[in-house]
Amino acid sequence: MQKENHIPLHHDEVMQSVARFLSALWVEGEFRYQPDYLVEIFENILKTEIGNDQDLRTKMISCIKTSKMLKKALERFSDQEIEKACNGIVKA
Repeated sequence: MQKENHIPLHHDEVMQSVARFLSALWVEGEFRYQPDYLVEIFENILKTEIGNDQDLRTKMISCIKTSKMLKKALERFSDQEIEKACNGIVKA
């Protein structure tokens, strides 16, 4: 994400980018299980020497939180509803 020299985009362009991102996630499949996968992976990393790095631990926790937030935001929708909404926004 750009912070400096930012050129504001039209709202529709941002929404289309987000829709393409979400659509790609669902093509990859099983995104609803990603938070659990991340927890399992990170728990195993934390058992190693590299897992002792505080900065790395902070980043891992941030990844888990972000993944859980996305899962929670979309959990009430079916995969078909999400795909249909994303396609509608991208084509708009």
